[in-house]
Amino acid sequence: MPESDIYRTIKSGSSGLYKEKGSRFVSAAFPVSEESEIKKIIDEIRREHHEARHHCYAYLIGAKQEIWRANDDGEPSGTGGRPILGQIRAAELTNVLIVVSRYFGGTLLGVSGLINAYRTAAESALSNAEKIDHIINEFYEIYYPYKVMNDVMKVIKEEDIGQSAHSFDLECRIIINFRLSAREKILGRFSRIEDLKYKFLDVK
Repeated sequence: MPESDIYRTIKSGSSGLYKEKGSRFVSAAFPVSEESEIKKIIDEIRREHHEARHHCYAYLIGAKQEIWRANDDGEPSGTGGRPILGQIRAAELTNVLIVVSRYFGGTLLGVSGLINAYRTAAESALSNAEKIDHIINEFYEIYYPYKVMNDVMKVIKEEDIGQSAHSFDLECRIIINFRLSAREKILGRFSRIEDLKYKFLDVK
């Protein structure tokens, strides 16, 4: 199975907690697929934990972990976001956001204490999360004349191709999806069907 065909992530949101010298570090992990989702989630966390002094976070997005960010939210540089990010990487996950909200307990923890606290809180949220393998699929729209319907359906059935929207008329239209590693084989078969055309839509 090609490495680029699959990635590991979390199935749903989870939470965790770490306490140190009166401070509470409340962590929450979320599955995410786009950066546009991040702000809304963090805003919700800020509202939920409005008495917390800091909301440090980190995320990794993309099958190759190519999109990432770590934010210390006012903590000393490198003590909040980076340790959180390190836990996502250590777990070999992607498409994950972790936010850790700190309720200050009155005692300073120092740089090493903060790093350990944010790292442990992030690890706590991930340990409570269900991990899953996600197969990367590509989505296409195919167009073809009705006369080649049987040929198209034969490929769809034999290659176990997913279908969503359909429109059958003089010109037929189907939105299909299949795993990334099957692209060359499936598109090759479709290209041999007379008058069939396809358009790439999305990958996820």
